[in-house]
Amino acid sequence: MTSNELNKRVFSSDARGAQGALSVSFEFFPPKTENMAKNLWNAMERLRPLQPTFVSVTYGAGGSTRQRTHDTVTRIQNEGGLPCAAHLTCVGASREEVNQVAKTYWDGGVRHLVALRGDPPEGEEEYQNHPDGYQDAAALVAGLRDVAGFEISVAAYPEMHPNSPSSQADLDNLKRKIDAGATRAITQFFFDADTYLRFLDRARAAGIWVPIVPGILPVSNFAQANRITKACGTVMPAWMAHLFEGLEDDVETRRMVAVTVAAEQCQKLQAAGVTDFHFYTLNRADLTYAICHIMGLRPQVDRPKDVTGDVA
Repeated sequence: MTSNELNKRVFSSDARGAQGALSVSFEFFPPKTENMAKNLWNAMERLRPLQPTFVSVTYGAGGSTRQRTHDTVTRIQNEGGLPCAAHLTCVGASREEVNQVAKTYWDGGVRHLVALRGDPPEGEEEYQNHPDGYQDAAALVAGLRDVAGFEISVAAYPEMHPNSPSSQADLDNLKRKIDAGATRAITQFFFDADTYLRFLDRARAAGIWVPIVPGILPVSNFAQANRITKACGTVMPAWMAHLFEGLEDDVETRRMVAVTVAAEQCQKLQAAGVTDFHFYTLNRADLTYAICHIMGLRPQVDRPKDVTGDVA
């Protein structure tokens, strides 16, 4: 990469300028059981000292986790002391119902929503919007803008959404979501840093200037990650599959490989000027914490003071 190319990407990686401090956000999913709730809370407590810009909580296919999402967001917001973003989708609800959910969040102090079209309910292959519902994510963003003054994040797809007819159509859809009032885009996870950087250049050329935050998935269970990638249209590189060969029963080595791979990916993005990162934690903290440490993000530690009260 030439110095001119690097300068271009440093400028274009974030609409606010890429020379600011490193910032991160973390995604969790709502727990199904008491033990899963404990694991989530432990993960959040472990990651909280890194002072994330926000944490987000996902919404199940067809709105299947609506109440659990709400309960988790409320607890993190009130007890965890962290800004929390709630995922909200178009699936399985009328506009009035979605607006009421959003209003309940606003009244409860939640100021950030992640607006998504949503996946079909379990057992259904194709997305169908509710007869009285929002047609797509762009319509949802516009509707939420009328409910209250939310900060609204939306999804972006460096490797194209699996239902999109073309990469250009996918980019046009992102532009509609931004024009409707979204303030940030968070990407689907990817494993090749250049995939994100090329997408970023295309988005900027299309006039999309909001922050486009790369989504990072630390992979410790390769088989699980491979299933997820096939479902969402992400490419699993052959070199990555090779790294995990023979480690099916070697958990510790898999974890070390996972941290190495994701940290190298993030460092390449940092070298290109990227300063904001969104981690898909899968409700586990250790891998994400280690990656952030390698990137240079450390907990704030109060320095000891001497007897006069001055910092020693």
